[in-house]
Amino acid sequence: MPRPNIPKTPAIRQLKEQGIAFQVRLYSYEEHGGTRHAAAELAVPEHEVIKTLVMETDGKRPLLVLMHGDLSVSTQRLARTLGARRVTPCDPVSAQKHTGYTVGGISPFGTRAVLPVYVEKSVFGLERILINGGRRGLLLEIDPRELKQVLSPVEVDVGVSA
Repeated sequence: MPRPNIPKTPAIRQLKEQGIAFQVRLYSYEEHGGTRHAAAELAVPEHEVIKTLVMETDGKRPLLVLMHGDLSVSTQRLARTLGARRVTPCDPVSAQKHTGYTVGGISPFGTRAVLPVYVEKSVFGLERILINGGRRGLLLEIDPRELKQVLSPVEVDVGVSA
């Protein structure tokens, strides 16, 4: 069986350089399908599919939030945690400018600018996660504890039912 052509993204390059074990999981990307579509295509729980959200504070400081696919971010709780008045999602153009990735393919690894990363603390209780590898239709299956080594994230409790 021929091996699928695995894209060489900045995310994959960073993980390889740091010796992080991961498995590539390809799926057919669907516009506005989100984590629900990816989870269904790969036959995994949506809770294990982690979305990378680019947000900014009222002071226009960009940041990344890693959240379970089946949860949303309470921007009010996140703002309180950060000591900001407000936190809002970045528009697609700003998100691409900060990360170097297109919306739907944003990875927390190999971003254009080094951004602070906040991770929903319950992510670390999972045995595995699937997180974007830097291209639409490309998820990377990794041990969530590896996030700590690669990203030095801050754990937060800001997830709410979607």
